[in-house]
Amino acid sequence: MLVKICAFKQASSTHTNSTTGLNPLSCPKPTDHFSLYASEQAKAEQEEPDPVSCSLQSTEGPTGHIMIEADRELSAMVQDIWDKDVNRLKPGTDYRISLQGKAGPVNADMNDDMNDDNDGAGYPLFSFVDERIFKKESFLAFISLLDNYESDTGEPEIVTPEEEAENHKFLDCMLRTPTMKIAHKYLVEKQLSPEGLPEFKKQLYRIWFELYARRGASKPDSSGFEHVFVGETRGGRTVIGFHNWIQLYLQEKLGHIDYKGYSVNANSPQPDENKHILALQFSWKNGIKPKGSIFVGVSPEFEFALYTLCFLVSPNERVKVFFSIYEVDIVCHHYNQKHIGTTYPVLVKYQKEQKN
Repeated sequence: MLVKICAFKQASSTHTNSTTGLNPLSCPKPTDHFSLYASEQAKAEQEEPDPVSCSLQSTEGPTGHIMIEADRELSAMVQDIWDKDVNRLKPGTDYRISLQGKAGPVNADMNDDMNDDNDGAGYPLFSFVDERIFKKESFLAFISLLDNYESDTGEPEIVTPEEEAENHKFLDCMLRTPTMKIAHKYLVEKQLSPEGLPEFKKQLYRIWFELYARRGASKPDSSGFEHVFVGETRGGRTVIGFHNWIQLYLQEKLGHIDYKGYSVNANSPQPDENKHILALQFSWKNGIKPKGSIFVGVSPEFEFALYTLCFLVSPNERVKVFFSIYEVDIVCHHYNQKHIGTTYPVLVKYQKEQKN
């Protein structure tokens, strides 16, 4: 199961801060029409990162898979931030999703109606979310950033003073969370981050919010936060990034997302509505995401700490971590050696349920 965590750019006209007062989804989703190339999506997701290399010894992991020794230590840190994610929602209680059917293939040779026939889901993914969680500080700070971006790559980003203040407020909030405190302490011990909070905050701002130009763009048109947590579109046809469940839920609620069904292949476990990782297909803004992935129900601070850790700790961009019941490969691309790019976890397998 491929689980990607990224963000898409969203125009201000499609976002409202009044979302927390809306009722949960309860009606069938609208039908959209699209004809898109799956190969375009694959190509878009594989932008060439700057080359990074390392040489580390490897050992056998707890499930028999080869794992890099450094990943064993990182897994302990990920387990710690998972345990400290006090704002994580409980599946079936705080939220409910409806997997429905498996998404069909996206074929450029098929017309719009035939592509719609491959839709494996007639209803939204989310059937219920307890939106009281959105009133918590970290969720409020996160949601305030979702309307700060233009979705199309190639369109220059302009950061207003108000948006910059929201970025700083979000980082201040993250630094107060138990998850980021754990991540910061570990990064300091590894001499990968400064010990002082002001200096660490500057490092985080550079990694996540400093703008950079994607290939073919003449001016800065993207940022790590935008791509990893909000999402982007390319050419009006392809969705890149967009791996955050909060953004997915809010956009689906507004009628901008058409969930097409779950994704699974022979080498990945079957999806489970009571697990926190899901691979899926959906359309957004007339574009298609043939295969995306998300953590479901986790807090913004968990994902922010997780990806910051993996980005700074792993020079070869891919790490394997074991936490809770999940065995996951996490990939962070390094743009210009200093900006985080596409970030996604690939679910390798579920381990045995842990018993208290």
